[in-house]
Amino acid sequence: MKIIDIKTYILSNQLQQPFAYSQGWVTHRSTTVVEVVTDLGLSGWGETFSVGLQTPEIAASIIESTFKPLLMGEDPTNTEVLWHKMYHHTRDYGRKGVVIGAISAIDIALWDLHGKVTNQPIYKLLGGAFREKIQAYATGFFRTKGQGEAKEMANEAMKHASDGFDLMKVKIGFGIQDDLDVINGVRNAIGDKITLMIDANHAYSAVDAVRLGLSLEKMDLRWFEEPVVPENIRAYQEVKRKLSIPIAGGEAEYTVFGFKNLLENNAIDIAQPDVCLVGGFTACKHIMALAYAYGVEVNPHVWGTAIGQYASLHLLAATPVSNHSLFAQQPVFEYDTSMHPFRTELVEQPIEHKNGWVDVPQGSGLGIKINRSFVENKGKLVTI
Repeated sequence: MKIIDIKTYILSNQLQQPFAYSQGWVTHRSTTVVEVVTDLGLSGWGETFSVGLQTPEIAASIIESTFKPLLMGEDPTNTEVLWHKMYHHTRDYGRKGVVIGAISAIDIALWDLHGKVTNQPIYKLLGGAFREKIQAYATGFFRTKGQGEAKEMANEAMKHASDGFDLMKVKIGFGIQDDLDVINGVRNAIGDKITLMIDANHAYSAVDAVRLGLSLEKMDLRWFEEPVVPENIRAYQEVKRKLSIPIAGGEAEYTVFGFKNLLENNAIDIAQPDVCLVGGFTACKHIMALAYAYGVEVNPHVWGTAIGQYASLHLLAATPVSNHSLFAQQPVFEYDTSMHPFRTELVEQPIEHKNGWVDVPQGSGLGIKINRSFVENKGKLVTI
């Protein structure tokens, strides 16, 4: 089996109601999707998640101009070999960021193909499932005005609770007092039985992250995500040293080399690689092995389309706990509750939770069936 084509699609949808996280306003949901086509008529699908304010055209141009000609004629089941071929080809200029995101999309598609050829789900190819059901946490709590929305966030929390979620992640980073108003409002609305996490999207200095964290330690948060900028390892160390709240990070980090810096410097308690950014399944395998050696929990990040959701569920199924015990804490699935048509319309069977739990996909490869008419009607085929 040989690769005969790689098709790159840009999907973009303008939101009726823009929303904010700490780094800016989101007016569109967009992504870059790839289809790797083989001479046997089989194809695999992958996605590179367009982070926050990133335009999808950047990754699309890299895939079309650099990786597509590099992979023509290759055997798509050689996932490790092709990952290294792509990485080494771009190493001098693409060790982080959009280039690795482009590798991620292709790598996911290659694993999807490998699963289809062998008639196995990807989690089987990764070594098997440690769990067949995964608890989901509701991620949302984005702002439509910016500050002063504690009441709206409390109402959202009550809706998630009524939908069956026992875990929720609250977006913060809008100023310490505003964050405290929101988190206290949420906690008062839903009570103490719901577990909360907070995510600053690296809005704070170490000093302010510690000030905020100390005010919240009594809430028994599951984690404090991205308290400081990803470049500042020492700031991560300082926050982690001064707070009892577990510190999570890594959604803006890339490959095993980036996570090596986080882990060997004891900067995080929970590693959060995003399979659509960090280098695909192949890179996640490397990261999981390293995190296991350091005893650091792995809990993948996901905020992409249905492709990214399916990929993350396979990864979560195959993720071992880093510190084994009979009742070890299990990784959880990030369930995006914000507006995103590419979660629900891109595939024929979108991911749906049941009382806050999600089943691991069982079909071959990713286990998805792409809605081709949606891709062709809503997507833009990129050619260079």
